[in-house]
Amino acid sequence: MHCSAVDEMGMRSVEHGLGQLDVRAEGYDQTMTQALGDEFERVTIATPNLSFEALAAGPLDGPVVVALHGFPDHALTFVPLMADLSKAGFRAIAPWMPGYHPTAVPEDGDFSLGALASHVMALIDAVSPDAPVALVGHDWGALVGYAVAGWKPERLTHLTTMAVPHMATMMMAMMDPAQLKRSWYMFFFQQPTAEFVVAANDMALIDTLWADWSPGFTPETGFVRSLKESMAPADNLTAVLGYYRAMFNPTVAGSNPAADAGALGAIDVPALYLHGVDDGCMGVESVDEGALGGLFPRGVDVRILDRAGHFLHLEQPDDVNALILDALARTG
Repeated sequence: MHCSAVDEMGMRSVEHGLGQLDVRAEGYDQTMTQALGDEFERVTIATPNLSFEALAAGPLDGPVVVALHGFPDHALTFVPLMADLSKAGFRAIAPWMPGYHPTAVPEDGDFSLGALASHVMALIDAVSPDAPVALVGHDWGALVGYAVAGWKPERLTHLTTMAVPHMATMMMAMMDPAQLKRSWYMFFFQQPTAEFVVAANDMALIDTLWADWSPGFTPETGFVRSLKESMAPADNLTAVLGYYRAMFNPTVAGSNPAADAGALGAIDVPALYLHGVDDGCMGVESVDEGALGGLFPRGVDVRILDRAGHFLHLEQPDDVNALILDALARTG
């Protein structure tokens, strides 16, 4: 049901059951205007402090599912999931995260976890002001998901996170020398030369991270081109690295300490956690099922997927999508 191919023109065609989404490598603006057919919409979501660009699919009156991507990635990563959500009657919305082109760069330069949660909460309020939503987050999207859920649990019906466990357990995992080695890039991003290195050689470092984090999986050329272009402008690249710089700078207080604290505490939302056994970014050893259970009083279903690495939702989309749809169905 989910497969991809590259033709002679460098086109990526994702078969998602609703038609084809073609991602061309000629340039970002042309990519998006040519790519989106009737099944997917490109929408602008204006919030008080930030203008989001997002992909949307599914009936306008369907229950809302908001999907948050991580690094280094972009909204197109959720096309297979959005297609299945749409077929099941959900309204799926996947924004480019704050600072990722074409979503705006926050003017205040605050990329603390709490600030990111504030922006996402404003987006949720804009797309579903009268009803709670289901939230899906991968990588940094998972971290922001924990902050949103810990801060405003009444605004969520369900939380699915992938590839990065709850902040409280992740902090313990970072004490492991093997995990510290995997996380070298976080420390490198603190350096003033990071922008230059990441941008060099057509962002070759991004290719290296994908190869290391999901061994044996190669995303298609057009997909990689579009995700690189979401970070390529200088202010966007600095914004993307700003996520990591804010995380490692305890001297700067974020604008939303309640959400910062919420990310570290118990989360009163039913949850699903998915992790690939071959994840080269956050090792599977970082998943402590017992500790996670204690952090989700309403229950968390922890699943470790074989034959999957960090980008498990693209490597094993059928399995991941089925687990998410089942969790949403059981939540009601």
